[in-house]
Amino acid sequence: MSTVAGLVLAAGGGRRYGMPKALVEYGGSLLVERAVRTARAVCDPVLVVLGARAVDVWQTADLTGATVLANRDWETGMASSLRTGLDGLRGWPGRVDAALVTLVDMPGMTPEALRAVAAHAAPDAVAVATYDGVRGHPVLLGRDSWAEVAATATGDEGARRYLAAHAVTEVDCTGLADPVDLDVPPGGVASGP
Repeated sequence: MSTVAGLVLAAGGGRRYGMPKALVEYGGSLLVERAVRTARAVCDPVLVVLGARAVDVWQTADLTGATVLANRDWETGMASSLRTGLDGLRGWPGRVDAALVTLVDMPGMTPEALRAVAAHAAPDAVAVATYDGVRGHPVLLGRDSWAEVAATATGDEGARRYLAAHAVTEVDCTGLADPVDLDVPPGGVASGP
């Protein structure tokens, strides 16, 4: 059986939201706490990448069972967080066959959706959840892809370029999770460009 690590990307400043999404309270807990709990239900180990107000998040959030990584380049976009997480997994004691990448701002993510995608884990696997035929998260990156994913990730695109250029297993997660991300506060208006 393949070892699947959870990789929660939670470093962004939440410019449009008005604050780092890791510190946003949703349904009685912080978004980062929800994301870590969901990942821990399926994955071991779980790494969470922090950036904006990382010390505040680390001191405020209950991240029990997760290893915290700091992305000092978080302002450059999601790609730097993905690289930080993959670098952390490359140096992980013990073998990790695949990384299951999730985002902090998806409170509707469920263990069921993570399990469906994680079921495809292998060192050479690349898989992505789809919802009504549209690609979303989580994204499964087998160990064999990590170096190229890290090399091609830029700005806020993360693994998008890599996924577009390679064969990807699409896993239908329609009805298993809500793929909507929180870009602006409920009833709020986007701020910034």
